[in-house]
Amino acid sequence: MDPNPSISFDNTENAFAYKSDSELKRARFLFKSMSYSALVKIGTRITPWAIRSGLPIKRLIRNTIFKQFVGGETLEETASVAKKLGRFGVQVILDYGVEGGEHSDAFDHATDEFIRVINYAGTQANIPYMSVKVTGIARFGLLEKLDHSVERNAGSLMKRFSKAVESLTEDEKVEWHKIQNRLLRICQAAAQRNVGVFIDAEETWIQDPIDVITILMMEQFNKNKVVVYNTLQLYRHDRLQFLKDSYEAALQRNFILGAKIVRGAYMEKERKRAEQMNYPSPIQPDKEATDKDFNEAIQFCIDHIHRVAVVVASHNEYSNLLTTQLLQQKKLPLNHSHVHFSQLYGMSDNITFNLAIAGCHVSKYLPFGPISDVIPYLMRRAQENTSVKGQTGRELALIKKEMKRRGL
Repeated sequence: MDPNPSISFDNTENAFAYKSDSELKRARFLFKSMSYSALVKIGTRITPWAIRSGLPIKRLIRNTIFKQFVGGETLEETASVAKKLGRFGVQVILDYGVEGGEHSDAFDHATDEFIRVINYAGTQANIPYMSVKVTGIARFGLLEKLDHSVERNAGSLMKRFSKAVESLTEDEKVEWHKIQNRLLRICQAAAQRNVGVFIDAEETWIQDPIDVITILMMEQFNKNKVVVYNTLQLYRHDRLQFLKDSYEAALQRNFILGAKIVRGAYMEKERKRAEQMNYPSPIQPDKEATDKDFNEAIQFCIDHIHRVAVVVASHNEYSNLLTTQLLQQKKLPLNHSHVHFSQLYGMSDNITFNLAIAGCHVSKYLPFGPISDVIPYLMRRAQENTSVKGQTGRELALIKKEMKRRGL
């Protein structure tokens, strides 16, 4: 399929119009540093320890990797970033950087914080979505037990999951009910404020209960508009079929399927665990298989756009172009209400801002929170940009091209 001539991801003037000369130079320094795998390996080991030990490195982090990839330490600090992006037609997905916990009080607090984010987003024209990690409001161990108890035979996930819930102790059943109520409160607030909720994908060994609870929320809140979106990691070899199964569930239960399509974030962890515990890896055999399923997932969503709202959350240029081409082939507008694009803040500006100029709905995923809370997220960004050599090289090449254009 020939690329759409009206959209070019090589236009660096559009890509970096929102960055000053000094911000561009800082980005070049950061991506150059992340191209050295040994440096990143040392940094990602030392940094979390240094933060926990109280060493005075927060200022250094704040002025480098934090400023590149995070919207601020508080919800209020994200306002200036969102406003700046909005001037260039780019929206924001807010992500409160909470990752896991063990106690009910912490989960209730996180629920209140998610609702606070929703209430704030509801007052901002440029913030249509926010992101939720179920491990922020639920005990990992319970999700793992539930997932492990789900029979792997053929049949409806919902029916198989009901049997898994029956195997819980009475206290665990109460705990599961509380988890459902927390997410229900979040989705109710989102529906009232007209804010979309992305339920993040997590590790395969806790994903079944997350899928089930997300489908239940979609069934309740996605009747006339799309409030809740599930996240599908296409580096899993079973997710394309799961997308099709989710569509069938949407037809049977009469709701609009919200699908955020990503390649994924836990690949090395997944492969290592499968090897250690001697079970078949849930991960695709190679990148080509992931790309194939990802693009087929986009095709499926566009083919069923009347019943599916899709978020193409990708840094892959071809996949983003493919989406625009499929829309044009079907004589659908690039700004179709059921199609949204998204990239991480601090990465792939050439995709984001050129899509915005073409008229697409596109957002930056913008995490926020105290430095100590978002360190796991930042370390993943550093590792990602080292392991995906092509991504770092592409970012650097585009930055250098724009600096040359500006005469810097």
